[in-house]
Formats: sequence, structure tokens, C-alpha cells
Amino acid sequence: MGKKGDKNIKDKGQNSAHHIEEDGDRTPEPHVCTGHFQTDFTELCRRNNMAVIPPVVPRAHRPPSPGPPEAQSKNEKGKGKEDKNKQPEPDPESVLGENGEPVEPTPKSYTTKSKFEYFKPTVQVEQDHPDKQDTVTEVIVKGWKIDEAMMTVFKQCFVSMEKLHTINFWNCGLTGETLSLLASFLPQCLNTRNLILDGNPVKEENFHLLINTEEIPVQNLSLRHCSITDLGAENLGKALGTTQTANTKLLTLNLNGNRIGDTGGQALAKGLRMNRTLLSLSLAQNSIGDVGIRSLADVLSKFPLTHEEVVQRRKLISEQGAPDRKSPPPSRRGDNRPGSVRSSSHLGKDAKRDKTPKGKHTKGKEEKDDKKGKKEVPKKDSFTRSKVSLATICIVTTLVAEATKTATKAKDKKGKDKKGAQQVEAEPENMELMNPLMEPVENIKNELWIPGNRTLINLNLRGNKMTEKGLADLLMALQYQTTLVAFNKGAGTGLMRIAVDRNEFPVDCAACQKLVELMIPKDPFYVAPSSSPENESQADEDPPKKDAAADKKKK
Repeated sequence: MGKKGDKNIKDKGQNSAHHIEEDGDRTPEPHVCTGHFQTDFTELCRRNNMAVIPPVVPRAHRPPSPGPPEAQSKNEKGKGKEDKNKQPEPDPESVLGENGEPVEPTPKSYTTKSKFEYFKPTVQVEQDHPDKQDTVTEVIVKGWKIDEAMMTVFKQCFVSMEKLHTINFWNCGLTGETLSLLASFLPQCLNTRNLILDGNPVKEENFHLLINTEEIPVQNLSLRHCSITDLGAENLGKALGTTQTANTKLLTLNLNGNRIGDTGGQALAKGLRMNRTLLSLSLAQNSIGDVGIRSLADVLSKFPLTHEEVVQRRKLISEQGAPDRKSPPPSRRGDNRPGSVRSSSHLGKDAKRDKTPKGKHTKGKEEKDDKKGKKEVPKKDSFTRSKVSLATICIVTTLVAEATKTATKAKDKKGKDKKGAQQVEAEPENMELMNPLMEPVENIKNELWIPGNRTLINLNLRGNKMTEKGLADLLMALQYQTTLVAFNKGAGTGLMRIAVDRNEFPVDCAACQKLVELMIPKDPFYVAPSSSPENESQADEDPPKKDAAADKKKK
């Protein structure tokens, strides 16, 4: 019996050891992100065996500015009274050092850190509520490299963050692979509106992937100091708009401090031909000359359609059923007179037909009469059917509108009742944008010309290579746009702000002065200089002089 018991114990020990080895070989279950950025980020970095896990810290803010001096004086007075009532605190005992000399106590107004702690990688965040990890709205990474492994970690975290609206990767050493990986998961970040990638020169220049599809919700894109050349600008121009497609999400594009020349300027202008969504374009500190400026000026005023655009315009017109063609007016009989009433002339003809003998009626005539009768009946049927179909369409549309209203009200009530539900930003209803190819055309020398882009309201061309020639072209285009907007206000406001300083032309030239006079009334942020007291006194004295001169004339 003892031997059998020993064998059973040995077998159980071997089996348990075997199970332990199997459990060690198993891969751990994948981490499911919960939307708590700090917890998810730390856990994913630990599972990827990263040597250094950057800590997640709140973004530092500037201390609040002091209040008005009156409030400070009142507070000081109140503190003075309280200080009189309080007993003075005893001085702290001085701490002696090794040499027996007193050592200064640590300051209370600030904290000291180690020498290189400031330069260690961190992930800064902005939160709606500092105590809640699931309220992160902005993620800022500055000054350390983001490789593919770290971008994969960000991908898993960002997709589950409901309130994230801003991603800021400044000087992070992005490559073509990490940039394409970022573009691949942006469509899943439904509330992301701002993307800042300043200071990231990418050899492949595939920045167009960030705005290449309509599924990416980014509205504001900043690519400052990314060493973008004409190649990257050409790809961005195609992503903004072509004859077939156009981006309808992007509102602002910042390309300051890059290496874009005339070719890149022409490519961006070509993208603006069919784009009617972009509101602000900044091209400061580039190398755009008069050739690129001329292309931008043509897009803002008017331009002729290419052969490809003319073909696309004809396709759109044919798909819409040729709206330029007028339908024939309805007959008076169908509107005012019922179909059963006949005139006296028709009655006389019918009487004559009745007098004729039956044998004289040939089969051909009877067939013709039958055919005529068959033709007339479907006309009435189609007319009534069209009426019925229109009525049903109207009823269906009203029912759908009411159903959507009730559904939205119910959703709003549920969203208010349930805490922690996904809060989607309230956006205005997406109105159907009119295709620029469908705008009224003008035939000039056997070419079809259409009005230019009047949606762009801000253009920054500061610090380029524009001369007086390019400035004159730009002035002429803006003058034409101003007159066009005055006659057709519903199509857009046109350019409202423009910056052209620090270019290769004197500031006091005539074209620059005219441009400033033209754009100052349009600038919504312009504040007129306040008049001096001397001018006001002169203005008050002038009217009495005019009245005195008028009195002399009357006498």
C-alpha cells in the first residue's frame, strides 16, 4: 500500500508541473481599453516590454493673473486686521550643517527637480475634470521620438477615448510608416477635430493621407516647419480637390515655414478650383514667386474650364436631367376643361360618322381608332399617377421628418438621463454643397469661364518671393471678386483677410496701398484708430464756419 501511494503522489506532482509549464507558455489575453488614458497607456507600454514608460502628466498652465489693485488693497486691509489679532509665529529653529553653520530651509513657493528630469519624455494631457481619467480632450507629445510601437499604443488608446478632440505631436521624428499608421486609425477617432504635426520632416512627404478620405474627421491641420517641398504640396493639392472629388471636412490648413515654390503654389491653387470648404490657407515663409501668386489670383477671380472639367460638367447636367431645358407648358384642355366634355365641332363629326353605313368602315380605320384610343388613355393615367406619387412622396417626407425629430428628442432625453454617455459635438446639418462646375458659365473666346473661389476668407502669403507684378495680379483679382460678391452675395463672402508683407516689393508702392484700402473694410478684426482730441475740436469748430458762410450768401 505504501508503494502505490508513493506512485500516485509522484504522478500528481508531474501533472501539476506540466500544467504550470503550459500556463507559462500561454500568451496573455489582449488588453481591452476602457477609455481611461493613463491606465490604458501604462498597461499597453508594459505589455510591449518598453524600457521607458513615459508618465502621463497634466499640461502645465500659466498662473492666473492678479486681480485689480482695488480688490488687492481691500484684501490687504482685511488681512492686516486679522494679522493684528493673530499672535506672531515663532521663528523655525535653524538647522546646522556639518561645519556647524546654519542651512537655509527649502523654499515653499516652488519645487526643485533633478537636473535632467525636465527633458525626460512625458505625455501631457488636458482634461475636463482632473479627477476623471476618461475626460481627456487633448494629448500633447513634445520633443521625443514616436516609433511604430508607440504609435500602435496610441492607436489602441485613442480609439476608445470619446472626448479626444486634439492630437499634438510636435517634433516627434515621424516617418512615412508612422504617418500612414496615424492616418489609418484617424477615421475611428470620431471627435478628433485638430491635428498638429509641426516640426516633423518626413522624407516620403505623404501628409496628404491625413485628408485623403472623407472618413477622416480632421477640420484643422497644422504642418508648420515640416520641410514640405513642391512634391508634398502637389499631393496636398490633389487631396483638397480634383475634378472627380473634393475634401469637404478640412477648414484650415497651415503650411508655414516649408519649402514650397511656384510649382507647389500652382498645385494648391488647382486644388482650390473645386474645393468649396477650406476657409483659411497659410503659406507664410515659403518660396512662392509671381507664377504661383498668379495661379492663386486666377482661382480667386475667375478661370476657364479645362477639357476634363467640361466633360464632367456635361455628365453632371445629364445626371440632373438637364435643368437648363424648359419643360413644355401644360395644355389648356388638361387644366381648365374636363376630358369628357366635347365641343360642338366634335359632336357634328360624330353624328356624320353615325350616318355612314357599317359596311363602309374598313378594318384599317378601326385599328387606327383603337390605337388612338389606346394612346389617349395612358396619358390620363400617367398624369393621375404622377399626382398620386407626388402626394405620397410629400406624405413620406413629412412622416420621416417627424420621426427624426421625435428620435432626436428621445436621444437627447436619454443622453441627459444617462451619465457618462458618449457626448458628440453638436454640429450643424450638412447642407449639400453646390458643385463649382454647376455654376453659371460665361463664354469668352470659345472657352467656358466660371466664377472663382469665394469660400476662402483668410490667405497668408507673408515672407514669400512676390514682386510688384504678382501683387498687381492679386489686386486685380480681389477687385473683381469684390464686385462679384456685391452682385451675388449668396455664393460666399470672398477673401476677408490677406497678409502680403515681408515680400520682395516696397511697402509704399501704389499696388500695396490700394490693396490695404480694399481689404481694411472687410477685415472683421480691424479696429479703426481713435480720433485725437485735437481732431475732435477741429471737427466741432468746422460746422459753425459753414453756417456763417451760408448766412452771408442768404443776406
